[in-house]
Amino acid sequence: MYQSIPVSIPLAIALGMIAGGLSMRIFIFQHDCGHGSFFKSQRANNFTGWFCSLITLVPYFYWRKQHALHHATNGNLDKRGYGDMTTYTVKEYVSLPLIKRILYRIYRNPFMFLIFGPLLLFLFNNRLVHDKKHTTPSERWNVHFTNLAILLVIGGIGWFIGYGEMVLIAGTMMWTATSAGIWLFYVQHQFDDAYWRRNPEWKYKDAALQGSTYFKLPRILQWFTGNIGYHHIHHLQVSIPNYNLQKVFESHPEFHDVHTITIRSSFKMMFLSLWDEEQRKLVSFREGLKRELSRSGAGLIGENG
Repeated sequence: MYQSIPVSIPLAIALGMIAGGLSMRIFIFQHDCGHGSFFKSQRANNFTGWFCSLITLVPYFYWRKQHALHHATNGNLDKRGYGDMTTYTVKEYVSLPLIKRILYRIYRNPFMFLIFGPLLLFLFNNRLVHDKKHTTPSERWNVHFTNLAILLVIGGIGWFIGYGEMVLIAGTMMWTATSAGIWLFYVQHQFDDAYWRRNPEWKYKDAALQGSTYFKLPRILQWFTGNIGYHHIHHLQVSIPNYNLQKVFESHPEFHDVHTITIRSSFKMMFLSLWDEEQRKLVSFREGLKRELSRSGAGLIGENG
């Protein structure tokens, strides 16, 4: 990429986007190491996961704990907030103060979380400790040590090739990998008939198979994303490494009868933002507010006879 800059900036950006795809694939390796599934040896998993984090810029040990909480609480309305995208129910959204409703609308806008989300995720979310309750001191220190390592690596490469060139190269890689990662995570849990339940009705198996999609991708994108499209299988059994997910899918027909999406159909989910507990489906702001106003109106009519 550096050598291509004097030849063509668009060429350097194109190469940076390919490198971003490779960075996303490396994150899947880090992800599997976090689950202890990439190697049989936990020591090998931890070393490789930590090494990958220097490329993905995601602190391995701290992220590993947060991601484990995501798997343990996925689809549980009473345990939201661990490694997932903030989702309010219709009633919760209506009861929010005006400023919080505005902020939530901004947060759930696809333009915001795909264009500006990667920048916020890289500069703030992955650089700070947000959860002291569920993490150990060593896991929290992992965030700071990762930040230091990133400064040394980026600072050293920037000194060697130039900081402007470094921003162009690293920025393109980071934005491509993070935007794609955010989109993948979004469409694999945020769909119309997703699974959200309250305790004690919530069940791990149901949350895995009904609350995660099968994202059917073209073969090249399946390779770049490390088979993470078989997300329902991954959530059901995290010990299956990415390189065996397709084999499991093909040999078990029962995994075919799940919510399946493609790139084209995934765009229909862009504006689903509120969970309707009565319908048990994810709805848009317009649909959710329309139904809530309808229910409120019916309630008032009932009260007045």
